[in-house]
Amino acid sequence: MNPTKNNMPLELRSRVCDLMSERLADLIDLRTHAKQAHWNVKGPNFIALHKLFDEVSEAMEEHVDTLAERIVMLGGSANGTVQSVAPRTTLPVYPLGITSGYDHCDALSSSLASLGKLVREAIDVSDEAGDADTADIFTAISRSADLYLWFVESHLQTS
Repeated sequence: MNPTKNNMPLELRSRVCDLMSERLADLIDLRTHAKQAHWNVKGPNFIALHKLFDEVSEAMEEHVDTLAERIVMLGGSANGTVQSVAPRTTLPVYPLGITSGYDHCDALSSSLASLGKLVREAIDVSDEAGDADTADIFTAISRSADLYLWFVESHLQTS
């Protein structure tokens, strides 16, 4: 941990930085999932999905930045290179070679649902640890993951 005049105890800062680092890897990975879908989607709803997947990617990028900056504020190091993220992500592997809008919606919704579950757990852990600020960041990420899960899953539902 890097030195800081932040008055949170070192043990707490270290614990929440580890938690945030785990979720940072997942957020970065989710952003790449959305970009993979954005670049490769084809089919009758192409433009709507192309734009939606880009919107998901942009939203996750904002959360990546917020979470990474919080890690550094508390004295940690934010590690976001491909080499550091790949072994740490806990999201399902995004399938390569798919092109249909349905298949991309299915895969991306699985990633969003997985992230949502992990982030809700992180809300509880950081709140119970006594770090309401980090819990608040995770709450914003959770709301965003749920919103985009709804948007993406809606393309899987038929009447």
